[in-house]
Amino acid sequence: MTAAQPDTFLAFVDTLASHLDDHNARGEDLAARVHLSRFHFDRVVSATAGESPAKLRRRILLERSAYRLATTSTGVLDIAVEAGFSSNEAFTRAFYRAYGTTPSTWRSEPRQPQLDSPNSVHFHPPGGLRLPPQEEVTSMDLLLKMIEHHVWLIEEMIDRAATLPDETLDAEIEISVEGIDDHPTLRSLLSRLVGQMDMWNCAIAMRDYDWVVENHEALDAMRERLSVVAPVFMGHVSEAAENGRLDETFVDALCEPPEVFTYGGMIAHVLTFAAHRRTLVAGALESAGVNGIGSGDPMRWVAQNA
Repeated sequence: MTAAQPDTFLAFVDTLASHLDDHNARGEDLAARVHLSRFHFDRVVSATAGESPAKLRRRILLERSAYRLATTSTGVLDIAVEAGFSSNEAFTRAFYRAYGTTPSTWRSEPRQPQLDSPNSVHFHPPGGLRLPPQEEVTSMDLLLKMIEHHVWLIEEMIDRAATLPDETLDAEIEISVEGIDDHPTLRSLLSRLVGQMDMWNCAIAMRDYDWVVENHEALDAMRERLSVVAPVFMGHVSEAAENGRLDETFVDALCEPPEVFTYGGMIAHVLTFAAHRRTLVAGALESAGVNGIGSGDPMRWVAQNA
């Protein structure tokens, strides 16, 4: 592979992203946009991407269609036309070959829209393309980012505290959880700690999360739910870390509108808010005379389980 091939391929991806809805564009037109003949263009893209330009474009359009089906109420025919198909029947055949199910069935039971590919170029919601990261994000990178965020947040807090008078700085603090949990109790916090992992498992699988389960949830039910959802969540974390996928994105169709997150960002989010809730639970247990868990500091636990 020559040095020019990746550059040409990146130029093609940029062109494809900008003209994804230009269904009248021929292969010659795309080649001309990157200043190559059609013959040389097809060879360069196929050699670099592992699939022809036409096949890559069709796959991206199908991925976008799968995303649209899962996250919008747009009609199947309209999505088919948007993807460049002349009829609902042609779109359904192509979609079934790619996903093993019909568009209407997919809409009721969506999964991740990314199809297997030899090049890791995928549709990136809401309207772009996703290239594999140029540098692998490792678990060490994630830890460093979390520490950097920790240091940044402390500095920001100090700067903001500097605007307050001494009487406010020295007043006893009453814990405020506004914007995180409303009227927290031991039961609701424990249920949310389990539910947070359950919720993200559902987001990754593009399933709805049933918030009703957290309404006055019994402790036995929490324990049973934890035994199911925790291994699944840990599996997502382990797979992302071991396979260098911490910077890879997934669609959270549960949000309104749907949002795109990275696995690393999701892990950092869970750890951050779980730390807050665990601290409140530990304090509430201590106040209730239940000893032995301490403050929930992970340092000793990590050392003991090393």
